[in-house]
Amino acid sequence: QAQLVESGGGSVQSGGSLRLSCADSVYTNRARCIAWFRQAPGKEREGVASIVSGTTYTIYADSVKGRFTISQDNAKNVVYLQMNKLKSEDTAMYYCAARYGGCSIVPSWFADWGQGTQVTVSS
Repeated sequence: QAQLVESGGGSVQSGGSLRLSCADSVYTNRARCIAWFRQAPGKEREGVASIVSGTTYTIYADSVKGRFTISQDNAKNVVYLQMNKLKSEDTAMYYCAARYGGCSIVPSWFADWGQGTQVTVSS
């Protein structure tokens, strides 16, 4: 059974918005870092944003600051990524990942990954 399941991807025009969801099947009282990453064809996976469960501690990549917002619904154990003012360069497969301990947006820090959801932004 998948631990992390992403949804909400799709196609949108430049300037539009999408909200991605990451459903986490792990319920724990331990602080858990949930992060969003993306990978475009031919490019390395890059960190987008992360949040520590039960806190307001967040990290954002410079490329998305002011446009993307990461949030969580603790009752539903879901982390969201609200993406506004989308650009063509935001086109990628978006993944969520989770870990215990320190939080970051460094892909190598994370071992648990979802299958991804595709976001396509057309200009």
